[in-house]
Amino acid sequence: MGVGVPSQGRWIGPLVRPVRMALTGPFVSQTMTFFLARQNAEDLSVLSGFLENGTVVPVIDRTYPLAEVAEAMRYLEQGHAQGKIVIAV
Repeated sequence: MGVGVPSQGRWIGPLVRPVRMALTGPFVSQTMTFFLARQNAEDLSVLSGFLENGTVVPVIDRTYPLAEVAEAMRYLEQGHAQGKIVIAV
């Protein structure tokens, strides 16, 4: 399983949320939409600048050494994480 990827499978997993949105859309008051972001070098350069000058700051909950990946996964699965979990290689 990748980061931010549903665990239902490589082909079906990404379709679960859009299908669920389409089915529940008529019954909720919020407007739902689906989009795909297209990355390009210019946008990534701007984002890199934001990270470098501190405009955007990633929220890192904990950092684990590579030898403690199992413990990091347990922590994440327990729902305690308040930010990203970093594995230091």
